[in-house]
Amino acid sequence: MNKENVADKFKAGIDCSQVVLGYCAEQLGITREEAWRIASAFGGGMGIGETCGAVAGAMIAIGMRYGQVRENDPEQKAVMKQKRQEFLEEFLERYPSCRCREILKHDISDPEERQKIMEAGLLFDLCPEVVLDAMDILDGIL
Repeated sequence: MNKENVADKFKAGIDCSQVVLGYCAEQLGITREEAWRIASAFGGGMGIGETCGAVAGAMIAIGMRYGQVRENDPEQKAVMKQKRQEFLEEFLERYPSCRCREILKHDISDPEERQKIMEAGLLFDLCPEVVLDAMDILDGIL
């Protein structure tokens, strides 16, 4: 997948969280459609500019791969926490924050700020880069 492919997904209404989880779907044993449904509420920082959707999609993937499924399983929980930390450390080496509004320097949930994002081309330039970086980091973790 490249920047143009990701931008095309955005233009078709597929959000960053969906693109990231969809990228991992087969590896996680789910369909792309299931991945898109699972991640659909997380785009645009959950619609309020908070945790970046690409990060949220990655967290879902990490949880699906490494999350504990039994009570009283601290060993597996520790594995998941370590993988989560690996992702976050590498992401934060590339970006100043995990928050959508801090990455974009605008609040995507505010209509006036969203217009600035669109005018600056950030949604189709910066956001695809963030998605590709999240997928690259996940490649080393999953």
